[in-house]
Amino acid sequence: MAARRAQGLVLQRHGDRGKALLSLFSVEDVDYLTGDVGRAALDEVAGYPLTAATRVADIASARTRFGARAPVLIETVLLRRRAVAKFADPGRWLFTDEALQQSTAAAVAQHRARRLAGAAVHDVTCSIGGELAALRDSASYVVGSDLDPVRLAMARHNLGDVELCRADALTPVTRDTVIVADPGRRTGGARRFDPRAYTPPLDRLFEVYAGRDMVVKCAPGIDFAAVRQLGWMGEIEVTSLGGGVREACLWTGGLADAGVQRRATILDRGEQITDADPDDCDTGPPGRWIVDPDGAVVRAGLVRQYAARYGLWQLDPEIAYLTGDALPDGVRGFEVIDTVDYRERVLRQAVAAHDAGSLEILVRGVDVDPDALRTRLRPRGSQRLALVITRIGAGRASRAVAYVCRASR
Repeated sequence: MAARRAQGLVLQRHGDRGKALLSLFSVEDVDYLTGDVGRAALDEVAGYPLTAATRVADIASARTRFGARAPVLIETVLLRRRAVAKFADPGRWLFTDEALQQSTAAAVAQHRARRLAGAAVHDVTCSIGGELAALRDSASYVVGSDLDPVRLAMARHNLGDVELCRADALTPVTRDTVIVADPGRRTGGARRFDPRAYTPPLDRLFEVYAGRDMVVKCAPGIDFAAVRQLGWMGEIEVTSLGGGVREACLWTGGLADAGVQRRATILDRGEQITDADPDDCDTGPPGRWIVDPDGAVVRAGLVRQYAARYGLWQLDPEIAYLTGDALPDGVRGFEVIDTVDYRERVLRQAVAAHDAGSLEILVRGVDVDPDALRTRLRPRGSQRLALVITRIGAGRASRAVAYVCRASR
């Protein structure tokens, strides 16, 4: 029993009052969930509301109906519901909580697969199969491996027709394949930020697969300098989707465009910007519009390249806000209607003078909590406005400035 518990422990908090439902996934559980009896039970439990108001009763009902199988049934249904944020059709997939947390959103995985079109690919940390599902449609050959027998069993169910094997990511079992790796970045739910503390560690991955084409998915907040210090000389791509930065991805030089070391990919716009693009960008006072560039552009350090592409300029050379007299097509911007010093008394007067009611607050370079500031400014008017707060200048000449704006949408 102890060995069975060790194979796939997931602690998922459900309902109110912090009640915990302990769910133990094992290979035996996967066999049950994928068999006729388990599938029928999942279909029944999928009809339970499992809301905060009904969850205690639903869990009790499931335990009455399915006994010891109730925890894995309920957890699978809840994980499938959460998975719709990442997967197009997760209704028949199996997950563990941690595997779902680290799974790549389908659109991001498909983008990566397009970059690997025609290649033979080995996903050495395949987990429950999310990356492989995208890769099999574009790569010439795919194989997946993982050390966790539960996740491999789930992957076999989720994928069906993809070759899988149990192997340590740091023990090469294929030749002449592009290596794809998604190292674990959590321990007991806590994030790990040191790339050498990943599972497997990035430095060991680089060492084991030296000379091979390789793609490594990382957390979007990874320290680029730390990666370079580990000897990474290839491209670092930062990808955004739905207005949020989803990941950083490392590409060896053989898979990157010549001369590119940093890339921002904005999937919503089908747009890419690299450090090989022109970066001739001026600094000056605000034009008609202020633009807060997509997070992938900022995180990749490509603000100047983005500005040059769209004829914008910076308000300050150290701040990511851009400005110009015209907005790039499809980009949300903030039309400047007033400029004031960043002092709360002055801001409160400006907010009242412009009849602000709903007030969006954006901040860069100034230490202020937007929510707390909004409360103190007490906007009570009828207009939907925005405040863009930033620091202009350096040293003793620096000053905090607030731009009263109207959002384009």
